[in-house]
Amino acid sequence: MKCFVTGGAGFIGSNLVDRLLAAGHDVTVYDNLSTGCRRFLADAEKNGARFVEGDCLDQAMIKDAMAGHDSVFHLAANADVRFGTHYPRRDLEQNTIATFQVLEAARLNGVERIMFSSTGAIYGETKTIPTPEDAPFPVQTSLYGASKLAGEGMIQAYAEGFGIKAYIFRFVSILGERYGHGHVFDFYRKLKADPTRMDVLGNGKQKKSYLYVQDCIDAILLAIDKAEENVNIFNLGTDKYSDVNNSIRLISERLGIQPELVYEGSDRGWIGDNPFIYLDCARIRSLGWEPKVSINDGILKTLEYLIENPWLLESRT
Repeated sequence: MKCFVTGGAGFIGSNLVDRLLAAGHDVTVYDNLSTGCRRFLADAEKNGARFVEGDCLDQAMIKDAMAGHDSVFHLAANADVRFGTHYPRRDLEQNTIATFQVLEAARLNGVERIMFSSTGAIYGETKTIPTPEDAPFPVQTSLYGASKLAGEGMIQAYAEGFGIKAYIFRFVSILGERYGHGHVFDFYRKLKADPTRMDVLGNGKQKKSYLYVQDCIDAILLAIDKAEENVNIFNLGTDKYSDVNNSIRLISERLGIQPELVYEGSDRGWIGDNPFIYLDCARIRSLGWEPKVSINDGILKTLEYLIENPWLLESRT
């Protein structure tokens, strides 16, 4: 494949780039470096990846950069759910309009297929737990989830209208090496600053089926190899879930500390925070995929990477 990866300098994107290169594919990374990190691409560029610094909102630039590619992996997005109500336009621009620009560039370049990183947040506060891909959508509870759902809708329409094969992956929270935002990152940063106290958004009982990044990429690569529908939609997650308090316990034990926990809020950490996201992943499992890393091991792998790479923590402060 000749692969074009938006957001390819980010956490999931850079890990995907390494895997695509290892499999023998040609890869172009397209990233504006607003949250991505060129340092994540050091090995990839040595192994032949081409890097283009550009924004998905720049239609002319992304169209030119995408020329000659047959497959697009669209991972560029605003992934910080917490501040959606603070900056409402950010999700619209970076998740919905940017996806439209990627689709237009793909159409104009005759791209054969597109892979999209969506989210379990599109299910809102569903009553169907675990949640399958065909669960009815309740009222949207976050601007992030709504913007991703809009992106999914456009991708499906482009697939039907222009014959681009689509793969949509809905996952909750991904853990692992190069992780630069999220609850493990936030907890470690807080505990480094003050190991005696931990301020926790919500009540610590929010539950999610976290997934290790390499297991996530295994599923993506398997799906694009085996799934044959024009529009293919997959939940990605483990068959278990973990709450915030469990993450705090694992991190504290690894650091050898016992902080006082101070809870700030009810069962939600912020507006739009879903207190329980647990996905039914039978569809991707039917293709032969099984996650290899448990949630607890994923948390600890993430923590070890942050401990061993203090520069990443410093770059986000």
